Amino acid sequence: MLSVQDISLSFSGVKALDGVSIEAESGDLLAVIGPNGAGKTSLFNCISGVYQPQKGDVRLEGDSLLQYSAHDIASKGVARMFQNLALFDQMTVLDNMLLGSHHLYKTPWWKNLMFGKAARREEIEHRERIEDIIDFLHLEQYRKMPVGILPYGILKRVELGRALAMQPKLLLLDEPAAGLNSEETEDMARYILDIKEELGITQILIEHELHMVLDLADHIAVLDFGKRIAFGSPDEIRKDPAVIEAYLGGEEE
Repeated sequence: MLSVQDISLSFSGVKALDGVSIEAESGDLLAVIGPNGAGKTSLFNCISGVYQPQKGDVRLEGDSLLQYSAHDIASKGVARMFQNLALFDQMTVLDNMLLGSHHLYKTPWWKNLMFGKAARREEIEHRERIEDIIDFLHLEQYRKMPVGILPYGILKRVELGRALAMQPKLLLLDEPAAGLNSEETEDMARYILDIKEELGITQILIEHELHMVLDLADHIAVLDFGKRIAFGSPDEIRKDPAVIEAYLGGEEE
């Protein structure tokens, strides 16, 4: 599904990524972990087209993503849940999620202006899809509320729902549990697992909540100072001396 091949990224001579390679099979849940500044978000930015690496390649189903702009990459099925929320406060939960499916509309703009039969039919189809996502994430009671009045834990779910509305092949999750309490973190972990098991979407997860990563991930890549220092199953990563030293401060949890 995804192959990141030996990518390097530098800013003014400072290496954010140094020859990093990872792979994710279809339906996998791959976690990327490491200390602050290890290059995790830079990796996501290269995959999603925000940054262009100076070396290497990023391939989705064999197709190099480096030739496309960020919005073209989104259209090809790469969706991202951002660490910092980017929702529209005055819009409802439903309308925020509908924005995620905007690029999927095929009716020409001039038909949308007249809102004819084809435009109405497509609008109904997209709204039905969004309602399914709202049900999936248990957001029914909030669907007509403006997101600006909702608590942070609910907003995280709305952000996830908007990413799902893009109908992705690959879902990038940038610290989805950041700022959540223990109960909300458990809920988020359950939704991520449901996305894998029920929807079959390939996911790449950046997360500082290590126990959550070890419980959920099929494979884990560990970055430190822009380099991949380990890759393997959760059990292998848990026992890896380099990971214990870099990520856990030399003490195995």
